[in-house]
Amino acid sequence: MTDSGRDRRRFTAAVLGAAAAPEPTPVHHRVARGVVVDSTAYMLCLATPNGEERFLYERATTFWRGGEVLPTELRPGDDAVVLCSHDGRLVAERVWAQTARATGVIVEREGDSLRVDPGHGRPRLTVVLPYRSSGRISVRHPRLEPGYLFDAVGTWRDGEVRAVRPVTTQPPYPLRSTPHRPPVRQHSTTVTGIATWYDPAWGRSSHLDPRAVVNGAAYPALDPVGHEGRCDRRTSCLPLPLLSTGASLNLRNDCTRDTAVVPVVGCAAADSWLCDLCPACGSQSAGRLASLTMTSFVALGGRLEAGCFNATMTVAEQEG
Repeated sequence: MTDSGRDRRRFTAAVLGAAAAPEPTPVHHRVARGVVVDSTAYMLCLATPNGEERFLYERATTFWRGGEVLPTELRPGDDAVVLCSHDGRLVAERVWAQTARATGVIVEREGDSLRVDPGHGRPRLTVVLPYRSSGRISVRHPRLEPGYLFDAVGTWRDGEVRAVRPVTTQPPYPLRSTPHRPPVRQHSTTVTGIATWYDPAWGRSSHLDPRAVVNGAAYPALDPVGHEGRCDRRTSCLPLPLLSTGASLNLRNDCTRDTAVVPVVGCAAADSWLCDLCPACGSQSAGRLASLTMTSFVALGGRLEAGCFNATMTVAEQEG
């Protein structure tokens, strides 16, 4: 074995850690997530929960790391999500590296840096607004002040989110001044709106967190009865039924027609704060249905850099 081969195996072992959690069930045979071990002009090597996996490229394979990049611009240690070709898991169709997201309410601003609270007790995020992205972000987020909502996709760097592009348009009022939404008297089992994504592992661990590849969605209308912890939601602008963790959502991407059944795995507090449109497929259905984990979002045909897609959600009738 060459020295480079030994070094790669040591790196993989260090990433995966000595211990660990039971192997998660793959969310989809076409989606993988792991830590970059090596990236050449023709092949990507990832450390994943299944061990070391390699993916070849085609001429049409694309790479995103805050923007379109070359495969050689991916770096060892990068967090990467791979969408594989329809022909099998050996060929990468699309690769995202170091992808991050900040969704929530701005609590502080200092120069080109924001502190964003995503709600539900999750850690606050530091968001940096690079100069080359600031114009694009300010068009859709003109009020970068405490109290206003913020939602942007970017990349991780040194534990901070470097924002690249806004996902939807910022509401014109601070969160505390959100117009009163009357509760929906009759909830629907089929609802149309938008689906977004979040990272349950927060993209900041040097080891691959088992939560990073879980199949599931955070939901903004958790039933307070039987729910551990408080889901700090508001009245949604969609007729969402109250559900508990473990309930199943049947989701369809209305742009690609991909469908999947995903379990509710947590609270998406910020999804109930927003009543926005996704600029895709021409849909006019406002409001957020759920936030899928990164791998579930990609498996359903979503592009992480876009941040959302129009969707239809169906849930089973609840007895009792």
